[in-house]
Amino acid sequence: MKKILIISSVLLSACATDPYTGQSTMSNTGKGAGIGAVVGAGAGTLFGGNDLKNAGLGALAGGVVGAAVGAYMDSQQQEMQQSLQGTGIEVQRTSENTLNLTMPSSITFGFDSSTLTPQAQTALDSVGNVLNQYPDSKITITGHTDDTGSDSYNQKLSEERAASVSSYLSQHNVNYSRLTTQGMGETMPKVPNTSEANRAQNRRVELAIVANNNAGAQQQGVPQQGYPQQQGYPQPGNYLQQQQNNTQKQIRQQKRKLRQQQQQQYNYQ
Repeated sequence: MKKILIISSVLLSACATDPYTGQSTMSNTGKGAGIGAVVGAGAGTLFGGNDLKNAGLGALAGGVVGAAVGAYMDSQQQEMQQSLQGTGIEVQRTSENTLNLTMPSSITFGFDSSTLTPQAQTALDSVGNVLNQYPDSKITITGHTDDTGSDSYNQKLSEERAASVSSYLSQHNVNYSRLTTQGMGETMPKVPNTSEANRAQNRRVELAIVANNNAGAQQQGVPQQGYPQQQGYPQPGNYLQQQQNNTQKQIRQQKRKLRQQQQQQYNYQ
């Protein structure tokens, strides 16, 4: 019962009151905590023994991790919006762990070119500075075009433009292992290519910044094990394998602890 109350308090503390409407809403941090708690509760029952107790432990741990990711992305979003104000780059939170930047062609490239303009370079300097402050994420850079020209030409141009953005960021201290590029050509327009104004919207480069599962964990006091550390953050490498090994180790430790508790309870009976 105590654990259920703790979990409830974690979720309630993540609610925020809108100063304009007076309505209580769930912040991004709270959403992350809720999602993490549900997943954690399910994982907790896999340990065997007292399912209710384990679900509570799992939900509490999952809620803390989910809240950490939400808070991490909240902070990064705020800094990105402030640093890019007035540049023409659109900053949107497209999901709990994803931040999307849209760079229109009007400020990034000249006509039929993949060479970054001075204006785009200045904006990317700001993007790189924020990315380096929040290293617990991967960035997918996607180029898009309108429907003018052949499919093959547009595909190549979109790939070259995405590569230009990636190259510039990596040359300005963003670890290249965090960056992935792709070109979509004219296949994913934002709006129908029915006018020049619409085509201008479709000529763009987008950066999807996706937080790692453990993003912000140290700031929230969640222990990190099994990762080489530098400046308080896990460094790039075989992250997925390390995460899987670490999770399996934690499961074994938890099972061993529960067996010891059950044996102690049996001895007292």
